[in-house]
Amino acid sequence: MMRLGAMVTAVGLLTVGCSANQEGEAPPATKSEAPATSASAVAATRADGYPAPKAKTGEGGQMVVSYEDATTPEAIAGRDLMRKTHFLDDIAKSVSDWYVLPYDIPVAGAQCGEANDYWSPGDKKLTMCYEDVAQSEQIFAGDPKPEETARRIAIGAFFHEVGHMAIDIYDLPVTGREEDVADQLAAYELLAPYADGHVDPDFVQAAKDTAREYSLLSKEGGPLEQEAFADVHTLDQARAYNFECWVYGSNPDANSDIVAAGLLPQDRADGCQAEWDQLVKAWTTLLEPHMR
Repeated sequence: MMRLGAMVTAVGLLTVGCSANQEGEAPPATKSEAPATSASAVAATRADGYPAPKAKTGEGGQMVVSYEDATTPEAIAGRDLMRKTHFLDDIAKSVSDWYVLPYDIPVAGAQCGEANDYWSPGDKKLTMCYEDVAQSEQIFAGDPKPEETARRIAIGAFFHEVGHMAIDIYDLPVTGREEDVADQLAAYELLAPYADGHVDPDFVQAAKDTAREYSLLSKEGGPLEQEAFADVHTLDQARAYNFECWVYGSNPDANSDIVAAGLLPQDRADGCQAEWDQLVKAWTTLLEPHMR
């Protein structure tokens, strides 16, 4: 079951359009309830005309989900899967519960004409494309429950787009390419433990399924053209290795099968726990002010 209405704090979530820790450092913070701040804190207006996030008063905006029309077979299949599993409604509600949103954020299931998902900075809207979840279901048609695999991958994609959203609405500084950062924050939401120490096994599997899809996509289309190396997205196989590394690094004992199965090279695996700890420490620091 998905975690619904859970108060996950300390560092949070964050998946624009997207189709190593030093020794001796303290362990990274885990998701724990953040203290409320004074209701008298007043948000400023950002340079782009949108209000800055409100203080943590229990108020703020909500993610508002809608489902647009679908007319093609692929879009209809994706829309029906979204509605049947309710994952978009559930995750959007959790994001609203976890973070202080400065205004209502529209979240649309939509027919896009391609397998993609994206955050629109201009109109502050998050779009999940029906074709994307339908493509995942098709890719994993051989799985015992391909619909469930597609649902989990879509959850990871949603958190990736929420990453773009958070960077935008909170005006967060980031180093490196934003697409890589959004991947990191999606992995955090899927893998970091709750305050009581438990980790959602459905979310862990979502991270693993995300890696599986990137690995399969990397084998499509033959040799890469030069433009692929200049793309804002890291190459699919590298993204697969990144997710495998973060899954392994978040709990090496529980996920040792990733290395044993050859999904992650040993040389990379040796540094994954430190890489994960560094990721958690950095984003806890950046995002804690914006959590309820």
